[in-house]
Amino acid sequence: MPTSPRVSADAPLSGSASSIVAGAISGYHMLKIISYSRTKELPNGERIDSWPFRVGGRTWRVRYYPNGCQSKSIDYISLFITLDDTAANTKAVKVREVLENSEHLNDDSFTVKVDVSVLGGFHAQETPAIVVPPSDMHMHFGDLLSSKAVVDVEFLVGGEMFLAHRSVLAARSPVFRAEFLSPMKESTATGPIRIDDMEAQVFKALLTFMYTDALPDMDQQEEYAMTQHLLVAADRYGLDRLKLICEDKLSSGIDTSSVAGILALADQHNCSELKEACLAFLREPTNLDEAIESQGFELLTKTSPGVIKELLKSQVIPSSLGKRKSRA
Repeated sequence: MPTSPRVSADAPLSGSASSIVAGAISGYHMLKIISYSRTKELPNGERIDSWPFRVGGRTWRVRYYPNGCQSKSIDYISLFITLDDTAANTKAVKVREVLENSEHLNDDSFTVKVDVSVLGGFHAQETPAIVVPPSDMHMHFGDLLSSKAVVDVEFLVGGEMFLAHRSVLAARSPVFRAEFLSPMKESTATGPIRIDDMEAQVFKALLTFMYTDALPDMDQQEEYAMTQHLLVAADRYGLDRLKLICEDKLSSGIDTSSVAGILALADQHNCSELKEACLAFLREPTNLDEAIESQGFELLTKTSPGVIKELLKSQVIPSSLGKRKSRA
């Protein structure tokens, strides 16, 4: 008569674990309110809509009510995030006096960051028996750069000397790879490689990214200018990810005073998405009128006439105005 196998009390127990994960796609939109005091002229219940943006495969807008969306919220700023013309969430921002007396209102402007998370599908995954920490490779490479151990290449930039490793730079940049692996003079020379058309702080940030895949902490006031310089450097050395990061940062800071300069930069360095963000901004008549009167737009007509022709072709600006600006 068959019998079931007996399990010894000393036999080890086997086990496993799994998890059910709720996926989510997250993103954000930076909405800058320029000439805030003028927007306060709108009556209670009237709004201004942001330019549409995409998160999670859906189109969203932010609705800005400078004097509240209802009579009971007239002393508040109301913000709605909408999906397909349906209000998805609403929030009444602090009483107006708090905003106007805070550091967030600067030069009659303030910026609101809207974080959006879209729930995705659910899936099951096995939970490992041993938890493995996230990769810290970037920290080790960062330490390698700062320690200056076994360096084999020197750069002289803006009067400052920078030490680095040919193998790391060659692995990260196709331009450096071609330079170090070719019989060029710089490949065999023992002296430092001079870079005369770049600021030292920009090159330092560039090296940091190449070793750690992240940008160094920057002061908010210098971040905008630094991002423009880094975009130029990223394009020069073939760092596509850094270039996209810079494009994203610049696109979130477009306003009437900066759009012309950013548009020229996008055109010169083949940043198609950044250029489209600028064109989308200029399609708003109010933005276009203020941008045209800026010094940056005058410079754009001289340095990037091709962009002006593109604006005329896409009917962003009327042809008569474009001719007048081109003659200026």
